Amino acid sequence: MASGSDRNPIIIGGLPSQVPDFDPEETQEWLDSLDAAVDERGRERARYLMLRLIERAREKRVAVPEMRSTDYVNTIATKDEPFFPGDEEIERKVLNATRWNAAVMVSRAQRPGIGVGGHIATFASSASLYDVGFNHFFRGKDDGRGGDQIFFQGHASPGIYARAFLLDRLSEAQLDGFRQEQSKAGHALSSYPHPRSMPDFWEFPTVSMGLGPLGAIYQARMNRYMEARGIADTSDSHVWAYLGDGEMDEPESLGQLSIAAREGLDNLTFVVNCNLQRLDGPVRGNGKIIQELESQFRGAGWNVIKLVWDRSWDPLLAQDRTGILVNKLNTTPDGQFQTYATETGAYIRDHFFGDDPRLRDMVKDMSDHQILHLGRGGHDHRKVYAAYAAAKAHKGQPTVILAQTVKGWTLGPNFEGRNATHQMKKLTADDLKRFRDRLHIPIADKQLEDGNPPYYHPGRDSEEIQYMHDRRKGLGGYVPTRVVRAEPLPLPDDKAYATAKKGSGQQSIATTMAFVRILKDLMRDKEIGKRFVLIAPDEYRTFGMDAFFPSAKIYNPLGQQYESVDRELLLAYKESPTGQMLHDGISEAGCTASLIAAGSAYATHGEPLIPVYVFYSMFGFQRTGDQFWQMADQLARGFVLGATAGRTTLTGEGLQHADGHSQLLASTNPACVSYDPAFGYEIAHIVKDGLRRMYGGGPEENEDVFYYLTVYNEPIQHPAEPADVDVEGILAGVHRYRAGEAGRIPAQILASGVAVPWAVEAQRILAEEWDVKADVWSATSWNELRREAVEVERHNLLHPEEEQRVPYVTRKLSGSEGPFVAVSDWMRSVPDQIARWVPGAYQSLGADGFGFADTRGAARRYFHIDAQSIVLAVLTELAKEGKVDRSALKTALDRYELLDVAAAGPGPAGGDA
Repeated sequence: MASGSDRNPIIIGGLPSQVPDFDPEETQEWLDSLDAAVDERGRERARYLMLRLIERAREKRVAVPEMRSTDYVNTIATKDEPFFPGDEEIERKVLNATRWNAAVMVSRAQRPGIGVGGHIATFASSASLYDVGFNHFFRGKDDGRGGDQIFFQGHASPGIYARAFLLDRLSEAQLDGFRQEQSKAGHALSSYPHPRSMPDFWEFPTVSMGLGPLGAIYQARMNRYMEARGIADTSDSHVWAYLGDGEMDEPESLGQLSIAAREGLDNLTFVVNCNLQRLDGPVRGNGKIIQELESQFRGAGWNVIKLVWDRSWDPLLAQDRTGILVNKLNTTPDGQFQTYATETGAYIRDHFFGDDPRLRDMVKDMSDHQILHLGRGGHDHRKVYAAYAAAKAHKGQPTVILAQTVKGWTLGPNFEGRNATHQMKKLTADDLKRFRDRLHIPIADKQLEDGNPPYYHPGRDSEEIQYMHDRRKGLGGYVPTRVVRAEPLPLPDDKAYATAKKGSGQQSIATTMAFVRILKDLMRDKEIGKRFVLIAPDEYRTFGMDAFFPSAKIYNPLGQQYESVDRELLLAYKESPTGQMLHDGISEAGCTASLIAAGSAYATHGEPLIPVYVFYSMFGFQRTGDQFWQMADQLARGFVLGATAGRTTLTGEGLQHADGHSQLLASTNPACVSYDPAFGYEIAHIVKDGLRRMYGGGPEENEDVFYYLTVYNEPIQHPAEPADVDVEGILAGVHRYRAGEAGRIPAQILASGVAVPWAVEAQRILAEEWDVKADVWSATSWNELRREAVEVERHNLLHPEEEQRVPYVTRKLSGSEGPFVAVSDWMRSVPDQIARWVPGAYQSLGADGFGFADTRGAARRYFHIDAQSIVLAVLTELAKEGKVDRSALKTALDRYELLDVAAAGPGPAGGDA
């Protein structure tokens, strides 16, 4: 739909965007020159020339307006629309059947006694946007490659199910099992795109709004990364993200647009369904969301295609020589367009066209019915096809298609454009009859009046169903489909872990560095070394990972086109088009999106990647916990490292950097296998087991989990692995690290992570000063101990006739005499998780409350988790049992000055912060 060349000027940035053409012949010569540049040298060269011309124009002080926003008409002129290769009549029948079944499925899910809900208005508005993609663009996986990656809008899932039903991919029983995943187990459908619930169908979870666009950007980037590194041929893969205009208000939706433009991700297309409505009302009632989004995407460097009006507007716009119609479209707010979607043709004639005689004259020969059906572009297959074809052909930039639709389209006057339409789930008999008539569905009135409305299938041999199958075969198979073709990885032998198992000798290193040393050895492995994907948010040096810069290099599709300021240093900053490290800047959300894309590559492209995401511990589960849930839903695998963990190890940084609770947050994610190791040899066994569980088996064997390790920045001496190392205990969550050797009165101390050295010091004090013989246990995972114990109790509850099982932690600690005192650099809730299964008196110490800036010694004394506080806690429990006199408690309190934070001393220093 073209804008007329002689319209009134539109003022942009204080400058007219349209000026009179005083020399059309010269204008045509310039245009011909540009056409020749495109035809002979390609779009990239033409783009460069245009940029240079703009630059020179500014040098010469020729004012050129910034085209942040264009007229409220279609970007693609009618004359420029490509031939539509489909059979529009058949596609209309297919779409009508899909629309019907989607609405009926949700309506039936609202039947009495079920009432599980669902959404029908979103798909009703976006149905044509999907249908054109299914029929002409979405590539499947039948060729053994990844096909296209499609991020379906979560609330549109009923329409995707309805189409799959027509293709015999889903049964009627499954449609009736919508949102009844347990009560209809075996033939049920998840509410939204959930790969964990439907691992052969959905690929990408999207209904947590904002995460879909974020994930799509990093998926497109991961495709390029994998191709650049020679891991998979992703050249034919295109990423499509279907989004809502209301969803674009989520910060995550627009927050990473720049990286897509910066890296020229022309393998990415956003399709924003602009039905002008949020969940409860207009997106921009007084404004124009399409215009606003156009400005934002253009400003970020994206190619923007506006798909605003359907073909019925073409004749009107063709006669708009003065620009009065375009001006009216430009100045009418979205709230009014929403009203027009609910009103009569006569109302539109009076209120849109009626206030100017030139506008009224344009429609004088049109009936009210014709005016009523002046439609939105997102419902026109030909216009949608033209937009998609242009997006696929565009090079050098990602594309966004802003498609205007009506929410609840075709559902009838009680649904279309209504503020409450998102929450409306049940169609009355009259609604169904109107809906049926509009879609020309051959179902009798009686079937709509008696009980649940029936589904409609035109028959397996019908021309429309055969058309659907033919289109999908031509495009490489059915979508959405999730396929796992990845083969098991050959895993390194014990040599890769030998350095960590030797300990650090006299050198003091943090557990972060212990992990990095293991990673360095694993990356040297000829079989799996190239599959590691290192990810960090601008903190590689903090975590001691700058050692990877010269060898692994930082991924940048443009390479390094400058001389690095530290180029003469051994660990110089080095970028490369084939780099292995993803340096996503200060963006934990971006890093986590990279983690998810890499961690699910085994399914997306059939090539396993092993992401290792290292971040400031505080800014992981707390900041991006929703994405970790998305990661679990997407069945992604990999390693997540919460470095600088603990509430008192990073005290110089203060409150917002002091993490004492991420292990507790991690415990809420069922796919997260979390550990809080103390020493390098423990880390070695955990990493080895993680590789085995996630990557060592076949497609049906590998577990859909990810590993979370909290590691610290506090240097300590790491012991060598003992000859009788308890690998089972390390992996299960607790093992005896050091038995008490002196003292008469038995006690037990459980500690995790950086707290283990405090427990060892407390063990010494108790033996030398209080005659207490305390064993020290390393609790490598409070979370895994609890998880196993809960599962045991669940089994016992449901199998009362069988011999009752005993949790691992109970079995492991049985026979250990004395009270149990648990300590960590976490809040007490973390070790308290196992309290009910510990076979004896139990007390925990923890860093509850906000962190603060001070020395480590002062902080630990403040929280009463240092060695002397552990001593007091052990004595307190022994006093309760009558094994020491209670007077010892006051003596210890005074001797160690436990009420005086300053008396503690600074404690250990060092470590990156």
